Amino acid sequence: MAEGETESLGPKKPGPYISSVTSRSVNLMIRGVVLFFIGVFLALVLNLLQIQRNVTLFPPDVIASIFSSAWWVPPCCGTASAVIGLLYPCIDRHLGEPHKFKREWSSVMRCVAVFVGINHAINHIGTKVDFDNNIQLSLTLAALSIGLWWTFDRSRSGFGLGVGIAFLATLVTQLLVYNGVYQYTSPDFLYVRSWLPCIFFAGGITMGNIGRQLAMYECKVIAEKSHQE
Repeated sequence: MAEGETESLGPKKPGPYISSVTSRSVNLMIRGVVLFFIGVFLALVLNLLQIQRNVTLFPPDVIASIFSSAWWVPPCCGTASAVIGLLYPCIDRHLGEPHKFKREWSSVMRCVAVFVGINHAINHIGTKVDFDNNIQLSLTLAALSIGLWWTFDRSRSGFGLGVGIAFLATLVTQLLVYNGVYQYTSPDFLYVRSWLPCIFFAGGITMGNIGRQLAMYECKVIAEKSHQE
């Protein structure tokens, strides 16, 4: 009897389902925060490159430094990066097609490097390569972006999400430029540059790969806890 009373007074160990849900919620939040800061960092770097090359122009009163110029850009990019990075593994699970192609951090880092390289090339490619028209340039960059997907992703869900992200992000950018938030120096596709969807596509693939890699640790942690219980 005494032993029963002692056991009832002790802390109750949560069941495996509650423990699993708690772990997923915490890991989801951690992954979201990590993806947000990665997006902020990439936005600061790429925004600085575009400003230096005069690809984008912001009002003079907000361009004193990289941190004061268009302060809303890094948080927006960070939020979008978190959503994209969490969405990719979620879609993979929903479709029952886990992504297994090149699942290691070295591949993810190379994907990020290629994405930054594509951005850097776009910022000064007009002065290095002679293209007959903007359509030829856009097609070349589209090939590079698709090459990034083929090299580091190769999933149907990744390609579909990349196209959807490129369409929505380009539409939002058009609206921002139309309302005078900022402008492009030489717009050739309505109010923006024709190569912009290629950048958004490549960015979606890059953040999706980072999100998938981070999601692997959540699966490992849950699997280890289930094995211990």
